[in-house]
Amino acid sequence: MKWINAIIKPFTLDDVREALAEVGVQGMTVTEVKGFGRQHGHTELYRGAEYVVDFLPKLKIEIAVTDEQVERAIEAISGAARTGKIGDGKIFVMELEQAIRIRTQEVDADAL
Repeated sequence: MKWINAIIKPFTLDDVREALAEVGVQGMTVTEVKGFGRQHGHTELYRGAEYVVDFLPKLKIEIAVTDEQVERAIEAISGAARTGKIGDGKIFVMELEQAIRIRTQEVDADAL
């Protein structure tokens, strides 16, 4: 099993959710986050004053998938979240040792 964390632009969430549903991903956790990458934020003009926005609003999507679903999930996220512009986001994949569904006590792939 794998744990996938994806940082995406907020307006791409619906497309990412639909793309993941199409490849069989049944659940996800979405968190509003702020951060920056190589672009180090940007400058904005507000009431005539210029200021630097260091941390940009993003969404963090967390999903647990079976080993068989990993590549399809990555392709779904990257395809739906890609705009071709700076700040499209990142996808991180980590090994997931164990998963347990609290209600039924199912474990690992059955718990997903």
